[in-house]
Amino acid sequence: METDNDTQILEFLLLGFSKQPESQPIIFGLFCSMYLITVFGNLLIILAVISDYHLHIPMYFFLSKLSFVDICFTSTTIPKMLWNIQTQSKAITYEGCITQIYFLILFAVLDMLLLTVMAYDRFVAICHPLHYTVIMNPRLCGLLVLVPWIMSVLNSLLQTLMMMQLSFCTNFEIPHFFCELNQMIQLACSDTFLNTIVMYFAAALLCGGPFFGILCSYSKIVSSICRISSAQGKYKAFSTCASHLSVVSLFYCTMLGVYLSSAAAHSSHSSATASVMYTVITPMLNPFIYSLRNKDMKRALKALFVKGRM
Repeated sequence: METDNDTQILEFLLLGFSKQPESQPIIFGLFCSMYLITVFGNLLIILAVISDYHLHIPMYFFLSKLSFVDICFTSTTIPKMLWNIQTQSKAITYEGCITQIYFLILFAVLDMLLLTVMAYDRFVAICHPLHYTVIMNPRLCGLLVLVPWIMSVLNSLLQTLMMMQLSFCTNFEIPHFFCELNQMIQLACSDTFLNTIVMYFAAALLCGGPFFGILCSYSKIVSSICRISSAQGKYKAFSTCASHLSVVSLFYCTMLGVYLSSAAAHSSHSSATASVMYTVITPMLNPFIYSLRNKDMKRALKALFVKGRM
């Protein structure tokens, strides 16, 4: 690694999970398996939604977009990690690190915003069923996907451009398996006050905002379900949003777990291990959550497999 006036950096080192050579094949096999399951599972969801006209409704339209984002989210970090293990190298270029940060922030924020959009879709479906098709028209559905993309791109661009203004002097080791914004700010030897303020402000706005929106949607949904007289009607209404609620709970609980574990242990290794939950485990489990208890999705996947054999 070379520096020129403490600013020109050729590469960083991603320390990953373990320095023991004998554990690297196990880590490689485990993450390679999880990555393939994630890509294959989410790709099946996308193909099922495209191929079955019964699924051409807003709920599954948003689900297919979420599956695409999950594939991109895991592809931002895991392939580079697998490549480093395979080549027995820990290096990542400065440009590669900045690029990884950009796309990681982009797809993480997009994930949260799409989950909020899906919560709004369930709110309209349960609380305003007679006006559902009128409210959730194709134009609004397109805007509900376009606006999160614009917000995510602008936020990610701002964060990475500010990141590029920082200087790095002597420490180029990142105690993680990917370039994480907070870790990079901590490594910088220049003033990081403005970066920290912007990072936490964006986190409060783009993480707390969607979470508050989801809470509001589900508070209205629960209130509406409680007014339904029959038990069968309540079960049917709740079953339409059970999968989404499971995914939201998994995503936000794992993010909270990452924060609490890193804060309690004060260990970068613990933070790296905990971050696997929301960067790998959650995208991998999403297809199973949406398909195992969803009759429409099961039927579409079955039809897709039948077409594949013909």
